[in-house]
Amino acid sequence: MTNSRFHSVAGVRLEKRAVRTGLVLIALIFCGVILGLSLGDYPMSFQQTVAHLFGLSNDPLGQFFVRGQRLPRVIATVVVGAGLGVAGCIFQQLSGNPLGSPDIIGFTVGSATGAVATITLFNGSPVLISAGAIVGGLLTAVTVYFLALQNRKLSAIRLVLVGIGMASILQALNGLMIVKASLSAAQTAMQWMAGSFNATTWGDVGFGVSAVGTLVPLALLLSRPLGVIVTGDDLATGLGVRVEYYRLQLIGVGVLLTALCVAISGPVAFVALAAPQLARRLSRGSGVGMGNAALMGSALVVASDLVAQRAFAPVQLPVGVVTGLLGGIYLVWLLAQQWRK
Repeated sequence: MTNSRFHSVAGVRLEKRAVRTGLVLIALIFCGVILGLSLGDYPMSFQQTVAHLFGLSNDPLGQFFVRGQRLPRVIATVVVGAGLGVAGCIFQQLSGNPLGSPDIIGFTVGSATGAVATITLFNGSPVLISAGAIVGGLLTAVTVYFLALQNRKLSAIRLVLVGIGMASILQALNGLMIVKASLSAAQTAMQWMAGSFNATTWGDVGFGVSAVGTLVPLALLLSRPLGVIVTGDDLATGLGVRVEYYRLQLIGVGVLLTALCVAISGPVAFVALAAPQLARRLSRGSGVGMGNAALMGSALVVASDLVAQRAFAPVQLPVGVVTGLLGGIYLVWLLAQQWRK
């Protein structure tokens, strides 16, 4: 007899509450996207926004704002949020620790270090800054991974501890490079470090959005072996799962997602930490929950960017300021909950 909590789609068993949570998150993302396309210095109604979006109006100024200015920004917020949510889910599940997210274990800071070095040392273009962020994230991940090995196996505890230490070192290095840089380079680096979608254009997001949009489905395909790996290496091996093979794939996907998201927007703090746990608490699922983590990440970034745009309009805040404030509150609450347990 089939458990009433589950239903099957294409042979995959899904929990009904998780499905409902996902549908609610999709609705929230849709509302956020419409608001993001409608609000601004040139406000418009829902009908006008849809008409401009699909080229059904005769207002070139409205089409310029919707399709040229706001649409790439909204797409970037959705994709970056999904990428960070998935990356956070991967590392939290692999480490078995709610603090095991790219923010905490240094991968986000490593990507930022690569970008800051490109800005301050080489006065790099936006393309080079994005490349520097990706290289910095990958080098940091490789360093943390090898330092976290214990008896040739990845230790979850060592991963978190080594990552925290690496993040502290890289934050200090970032500060040193900014202090030693020229005034213009230091200002550029500080603005980039805040995390922002304020100047997002189609040219800025084309490659990054395509890459993240490819990696997120790949990560979802890997969620099934991840669900077995989290039960323990011995049990997973006994069930025929090649643990180290899939673990390396998952780490690689998670690191690339983090680095690419940082390359698109700069470091957007705490989304990777909070999104997977909020999604799990809402859905109360027993599985990995990577799909809802992606949706929750998108919902958080879309909502935070709207707040960043409109809270002190016409002044636009960096989205990292909003997520950092909300994430800091969430982190304090999470640590209090862990301490009580």
